[in-house]
Amino acid sequence: MACDEGQEEHLVRLARDVDARIAQLRTAFGEIGDQRLTVMAAVTIADELSEARARIRALESDLDGQRDARASALARIEASEEVVARTIDEAAERLEKLAREIAPPAPRAIGMG
Repeated sequence: MACDEGQEEHLVRLARDVDARIAQLRTAFGEIGDQRLTVMAAVTIADELSEARARIRALESDLDGQRDARASALARIEASEEVVARTIDEAAERLEKLAREIAPPAPRAIGMG
């Protein structure tokens, strides 16, 4: 089988995995023919791949939900920060107004001459 340069080891590992599957099936079912064992190995590998893809889809969906929840939480935090900042500004304005109201009047300069 041809493969890209540098992929030889990966291809060898895959072939070993398939051989191991066939050996497991041969142990479980006996000598039922290489073609049947190879097809059974292919079907079990395809089943695992299907389950893995379903799990990936579920994890991606969960991740999307987490991203949405995070974005929503950040929006709520930002809105809360704006409310707090506005409240602080309003309180500062009221304090300044009160300070002006209770401060003694500034002494008036008396002109000489």
